[in-house]
Amino acid sequence: MEKMKRIPAREELDQKDTWAMEDLFASDDEWNREYEALKTSLPAIREYEGKLADSAEILLACLRMNSDISLRLQRLYVYAGQKSHEDTGKAFYQDMDSRAQLLAVETDSAVSFITPEIMSIPEERLEEFFQEEEGLKLYRLEIERMLRRKEHVLTKELEEVLAKAGELAKAPSEIYSRFNNADIVFPDAAGSDGEERQLTSGMFIPYLMSEDRVLRKDAFEKLYAVYAAHINTLAAVYAANVRQEAFFAGMRRYPSSMAMALDGGNIPVSVYTNLIETVHDHLDLMHRYVSLRKRLMGLDELHMYDVYVPVVPDAASVITYEEAKKMVLEGLAPLGEEYLSHLREGFENRWIDVYENKGKRTGAYSWGAYGTHPYVLLNHHEDLEHVFTLAHEMGHALHTYYSNVSQPFEYAGYRIFVAEVASTCNEALLMNHLLSKSSDRKERAYLINSFLEKFRGTLYRQTMFAEFEMLTHEMAAKGTTLTAQVLCDTYYDLNKRYFGPDMISDSQIAYEWARIPHFYTPFYVYQYATGFSAAIALSRRILKEGEPAVRDYIGKFLSAGDSADPIDVLKAAGVDMSSPKPIEEALGLFEELLGQMEEITRESLE
Repeated sequence: MEKMKRIPAREELDQKDTWAMEDLFASDDEWNREYEALKTSLPAIREYEGKLADSAEILLACLRMNSDISLRLQRLYVYAGQKSHEDTGKAFYQDMDSRAQLLAVETDSAVSFITPEIMSIPEERLEEFFQEEEGLKLYRLEIERMLRRKEHVLTKELEEVLAKAGELAKAPSEIYSRFNNADIVFPDAAGSDGEERQLTSGMFIPYLMSEDRVLRKDAFEKLYAVYAAHINTLAAVYAANVRQEAFFAGMRRYPSSMAMALDGGNIPVSVYTNLIETVHDHLDLMHRYVSLRKRLMGLDELHMYDVYVPVVPDAASVITYEEAKKMVLEGLAPLGEEYLSHLREGFENRWIDVYENKGKRTGAYSWGAYGTHPYVLLNHHEDLEHVFTLAHEMGHALHTYYSNVSQPFEYAGYRIFVAEVASTCNEALLMNHLLSKSSDRKERAYLINSFLEKFRGTLYRQTMFAEFEMLTHEMAAKGTTLTAQVLCDTYYDLNKRYFGPDMISDSQIAYEWARIPHFYTPFYVYQYATGFSAAIALSRRILKEGEPAVRDYIGKFLSAGDSADPIDVLKAAGVDMSSPKPIEEALGLFEELLGQMEEITRESLE
């Protein structure tokens, strides 16, 4: 496809460049018929309410019906969502998406009795059921996971109270979202040419990537001036979110909010603290990278608004989509012919929605429903960054593919803790391939620095965020009032510690915590850093050991789905996230690449 002079309408795209939604539902009419059929059948599952302890046969019938409902809903939900993303301006598909979301709420309500009722069955009776009914063995792990958390489930009356309180508990997150997405307005930012440009949350990072330092500085100061003007309100909202987490953790008999957040995936708290401690031990590498950036930019002072500027000019030429696919296939060759055959299948059989069109959802993702191949949404541009995006999203897609073909529906969906591992592993393998065949100093410097930036932005930055969360939740638990001053001082001190002495930690950076929406999903961001570390460790093992490592990676990780806890799934593939080793290994690669970058750039790249 030639580089587009304008963004086409959806109907102008070549069909081969669009995803095959007909593989999920042949038509919108078929979707509507299935929607009505599922909606009509929902009340039937309530007939099992109050009867699950009566017999193994009744319990099995209920669980099978629940699985059937969940799978049918998933197919409806994915189709509606993806059709709405093709052109967000089409009211027909927005309505379809809304209907699917409402049906999901109805479904949750209809099946809500199942978990508490199973938990109320004595464990010895459940064991009898497993012995009596062979079909129940499929659901044994699911039931055992319910029972593992039984001590954190309260009486029916208290659960009803907590459910109602849960609606109130959403308030801090919703208030912050309204403020940060709808109400906040920034003044225009001006560059060295004197021209004023509209400053928005979405344009902030692009402005910080500009070569115009006047624009970077002005955008940085003006954006944070607005957060500073509202910082007391934002501190109160954040503190309220911390308090509501602590309330639920206490009510559910967890020792801390962190323990509650990690319990869903059965992740030990030590995984979180290991991450922070190990990164602390290697902050000197981050400080070396900051010093290198300062030298390459030729600055007497490196400020926080200089962090995002590319320090190496883009060495890549125009890369067509066909060339991008070839590069990805070559880069992922270490994963073996079987993996590549499924990758080609995705390329050739319209798993991917390739190009931007008017109204199309921005960004990129992989999604899909069990029983049908995964799908990938791209907004492809002909540059190296989007080659890596293709490798990343197909990593997600192939993870889903292997999980789906290897696991029953009940255990096919993998956990968030491992969700970014396969995608990042693909990027690491592709990067290794490109570096191995590049002899041009400028191209190598560009590639290495882009990888170093991933380490900075994912492993170091997300760990700093994770530490901020840990510290603020701990302070609140000890009775410290999370005032604006406390939050800003905590964040500012962390920023200075992570970036080191060669970075001017501008006073405005103390307000950065106030613009991070992930903090309203507590103890989530650490998974970006752990997932990145696991991916690097896996990619290094694959490159070093070859076929045995690939067998473990595909057979024990990609194919595992949710058939075991995420820590155990990774351990089976050769990565023990309960130890600091994978993080140390990732940081070892960072040090290796940093040394190469320092050597390459001792002389000018011009």
